[in-house]
Amino acid sequence: MSENPPAATPDTPETGTGTRPDPAAEAAGPHPVDQMLPPLKLLGAGLQHVAAMYAGVVAPPLVVGIGVGLSTPEIAFLMSASLFTSGIATLLQTLGFWKVGARLPFVNGVSFAGVAPMLAIAKAESPEDALPVIYGAVIVAGVFGFLLAPYFCKLIRFFPPVVTGTVITLIGVSLLPVAFNWAQGGNRQAPDYGSLTSIGLASATLLVTVVLRRLLRGFLKQISILLGLVAGTLIALVLGVADFSGVSDADLIGFPTPFHFGAPQFAAAAIVSMCIVMLVSMTESTADVLALGEIVERPADEKTLAAALRADGLGTAISPLFNGFAASAFAQNVGLVAITKVRSRFVVAAAGVILILLGLCPVLASVVALIPQPVLGGVGIVLFGTVAASGIQTLTGAALERGDNVLIVAISLGAGIIPIAAPGFYHAFPESARIVLDSGISTGCAVAVLLNLAFNHLGAEPADAPELAPDTPAHH
Repeated sequence: MSENPPAATPDTPETGTGTRPDPAAEAAGPHPVDQMLPPLKLLGAGLQHVAAMYAGVVAPPLVVGIGVGLSTPEIAFLMSASLFTSGIATLLQTLGFWKVGARLPFVNGVSFAGVAPMLAIAKAESPEDALPVIYGAVIVAGVFGFLLAPYFCKLIRFFPPVVTGTVITLIGVSLLPVAFNWAQGGNRQAPDYGSLTSIGLASATLLVTVVLRRLLRGFLKQISILLGLVAGTLIALVLGVADFSGVSDADLIGFPTPFHFGAPQFAAAAIVSMCIVMLVSMTESTADVLALGEIVERPADEKTLAAALRADGLGTAISPLFNGFAASAFAQNVGLVAITKVRSRFVVAAAGVILILLGLCPVLASVVALIPQPVLGGVGIVLFGTVAASGIQTLTGAALERGDNVLIVAISLGAGIIPIAAPGFYHAFPESARIVLDSGISTGCAVAVLLNLAFNHLGAEPADAPELAPDTPAHH
């Protein structure tokens, strides 16, 4: 995001983005989002996105695979399948077709929101039926999300800066504990969890990343996160905490065979559960699209948001065919775009191609997996903190001099931080309610929208309502 973002102005047919077209910018070439970078820069920046999201993609299939009792090779297969399907979903989002895809530098990956309900489904089913029932529910949830997208996107009018700023801040704050967990080693049951070695490695990676960001110039500065990951991994090798054994054990080529675990089965309770998850994912994706639109200076209108949510739904519906799970936005990559200022959607499309190749080549996937969790934790602090900072920047334009808006931000942040500060706060609530309440992003977003509705819409003219971009065919 630029330090001084342009003020929102009504759309024009030429842009449809919420800002007036700049004749000088038009003469200079396409919007940075639509610029194609040279191959080397495209590959380097794409690898950086893959490195930032890799742990988030493979963690859900790892947890679910263990939960349903799969063997180690089957879990590895499940992880490769998730990489493959995340690549497909990312291409749908960045390149798009028809009215599908935001055509923004937007990464789609396996949603962690579905892990808990999928484990609950697995407990209710026999081991051989668990994954087929899960996949059947995910397919229906994806179709549900695809059909709901053009209606769900109309909620954009209830997302002025006071709401989007709060939600973007919550996205960053909610992700920071993930980085802290990585910094301690990632596995709470490991005997060396939280050791001085792990935290020291994370700190060293963070320090190297900051130094590189400060000293480097041009393209090298833009990929400082990737260089920090490489440096951190080299330090881990010197310390003897990086493991190469997974590379020699992995297959060179492995295609995710369709319906490898059996044909999908459709159970009503499982479908309802995953449809709720889909609603949660759509809420989080809405916030992420709005945040990314501001960061790349192409504010999302209703058409863009609907197209993004269709890509979520279609990617989710396709994933089970190749043994993947529900796909949704990855907030950590939004932070990467914010900090690197690389706004080209083709960079993220390149990341999608790399993910597909990783899914088809387990040995390559295992190489990326060499990055130790503490190294990811070190750069994660930078990435996720940047997202929170972007939210604070958005709040500066939210008319906080009005006491009502301060109250909206205060209560929404409080509600969103509850699952982080007190993880067991909602333990007595029904499982269906906890799916939403245990997501600080979703809870905070819902509270912010409702309070904004109460204070700025019902019986009052909102003082800080955004000028919405009217629907135009500019991007789709």
